[in-house]
Formats: sequence, C-alpha cells, structure tokens
Amino acid sequence: MFAITGVTGHVGGAAARELLAKGERVRAVLRDPAKGGTWSEAGAEVLAADLGDRAALAESFRGCHGAFVMLPTDPGADDAGHRALSASIAGAVQDSGVPHVVMLSSLGAELAGGTGPVRWLHHLESLLRETGVVLTAVRSGHFQEKVESVLDAARGAGVYPVFGSADTPVPMIATRDVGRVCAEALLSPTPAGETIDLDNPQYTERQVAEELAAVLGRPLQVVTVPQPAWVGTMVESGLAPQLARELADMYDAVERGLLQPAGDRRLSCPTGIGETLRRLVRPAT
Repeated sequence: MFAITGVTGHVGGAAARELLAKGERVRAVLRDPAKGGTWSEAGAEVLAADLGDRAALAESFRGCHGAFVMLPTDPGADDAGHRALSASIAGAVQDSGVPHVVMLSSLGAELAGGTGPVRWLHHLESLLRETGVVLTAVRSGHFQEKVESVLDAARGAGVYPVFGSADTPVPMIATRDVGRVCAEALLSPTPAGETIDLDNPQYTERQVAEELAAVLGRPLQVVTVPQPAWVGTMVESGLAPQLARELADMYDAVERGLLQPAGDRRLSCPTGIGETLRRLVRPAT
C-alpha cells in the first residue's frame, strides 16, 4: 500500500494513476473526502486528512510501504505558516513509522534561502531527513503546466508575459513525467535514500510562446515584464502581495542561475512542451 497526498493535483494524481496501472494498492489522501469518488472508482482507498493535521496525516501513512508528500504553496500563508505545515508533514511521517517517503521538491532546494518559496522545500527536506525516514527527494525544474497561469492573457489579449529573460533555456518538465518518476521511486527505494534531479527538455519562454501560439492558432506577443514591475504586475493579476513577492524572489533566483541540478543522479523526462500545451488547451476549446 502506498499513501499519496495531493491526488487532486497534477503530480500526486499522476503518481497515483501510475501505481494503480501497475496493480499496486493506493491510499488516496485528500483534505476533502467529497472529491474522492473518482479515486474510489479507480480502485484506491480514500482517506481524509489535512496536511496540517499531524495526527490524521500520520494515520493515513500508517501501515503503508511508502508515502508521497508535497508542500503546497498557500497564497494566504506566510513563512511561518509554510514552516508549520512542513513540521506537521514531517511529524506525521515520524509518528506513522512509514519507512520510505518520496517528496516533490525543486531544483535549488539544497539552498536555505534566496530562492523564494523553494526555501520552504529545503526546510521540509531537512525536517524529513531528521526523522530518519528513507527519503527520496525528486527535484524538478519548472512545470510545463505553469502555462495555465497565462492562458487567459494569451487567449484574450494575445499576450504572453515573461518574468525574466525570454531567451534563456531552462528545464520545463511535464507533471505526468514527474508523477511517473515519483511512482517508480516509491516502488524501488534506495536503502539510504537519494535526491533525483529531473532534467530535459529545456525551453526558452519565447519558444513556449511560439508553441502556444501554434496550438491556439493565433499570434502571441511576448511581453517581458521589467524586474521592478514584477510584484506589481502579479498583484494586478490577482495574486496576494505576499505570494507575489515570494515568486519574484524565485524568478530572480532563476535569473541568477541558482536553481541548478545538485542531487545524486539526474533523470531526463521525455514529454515535450507541445504535447503538454495541446492537452491543456484542447479541453477548453
């Protein structure tokens, strides 16, 4: 049995589906049990637990061979709030006795600061290692699905906004690939744990805009937002000021080249950006 948190999201859902397809028993851990119907139909056991509820989360992990955990970014939570959530997750792991944990992390998580919200993943990685659990940290670059955040601007105004360089290639990984790696890591843990960096394919934001324009069937104007306007632009688009500042720090870290592979081994992910964009756009057309 494998406990999977975040099953309603891209990566957790992909990991759970991969395990079920391989005939493995899956415990889908959801905050809202009303969303568990699809997973029950798919053959998973559904258990309700909030990531901030240490006792309930520990119960969801208990008796499992391994667990997949992630730290969601809460737009309304500050640094202390995200650290408290990390402590709840690590505490639940320790209390449950689950022997192996696969954690969704990020390139740059070896750094304690200067990386925006990535530093919270550094904190969670550290807390999990302190529990003594066998930890597999899967560090990804940008998710290809981040394009969802600019689809309205692309469809409505024909604009593709970029925070930072439009011409610097960076790893952009499809979440289906991340989920597959996490599932495989759950099934085949290394005795001492490891950190896996996900790499390839790499794209510039201009290349992504060109691919998206082809999928939408309309030209897109790449608009590079100057750094002093990053926070204000994100706030105007609806983000909470606190989260906008955190994301601006992360974009700055990308610009400075801080988010680099630093793990034990690297895996290449095959899904191209065109395939992901077609999957994102078609349901809405």
